[in-house]
Amino acid sequence: MTGFNIHNLAPFTVGFDRIFDRLVEIENRPAQMQTGFPPYNIRTSKDELKFSIELALAGLTEEDVDIEVKENQLTIKSVYDGNGEDDYGFVHKGISKRKFTRSFTLADDIEVLGASFKNGLLTIGLERIIPEEKRPQKIKINNKKEFLVE
Repeated sequence: MTGFNIHNLAPFTVGFDRIFDRLVEIENRPAQMQTGFPPYNIRTSKDELKFSIELALAGLTEEDVDIEVKENQLTIKSVYDGNGEDDYGFVHKGISKRKFTRSFTLADDIEVLGASFKNGLLTIGLERIIPEEKRPQKIKINNKKEFLVE
């Protein structure tokens, strides 16, 4: 869509300002924040109410990772400093222990349930919280005419 300006939608999208601002932020994000490290998966449950984000963090421990949620932004970053580690003896070093920051924007109705770290895989559990009044409701068929307009 060449020539498309997202701000032209503003008169038609009352209350969606924050969403459009975030889309513009993603487009203008610096190139260094668009790296593919660390690799990750996002999974969803069959009912699409639960999610998990899995990050491959080979060589790191849970003490090397910091997870924070602030204003619908989930940020995972390494706090690994690498000091005191000896590189002697490596013929090839393919497992990277570099610094990283990976952020995910969460919808307003997504809540972080917790995190686990096992065998180099960090898993963060998320759940979509839908208020009772917004959940689908079954309507029972009633043949009474009291609610019909004649």
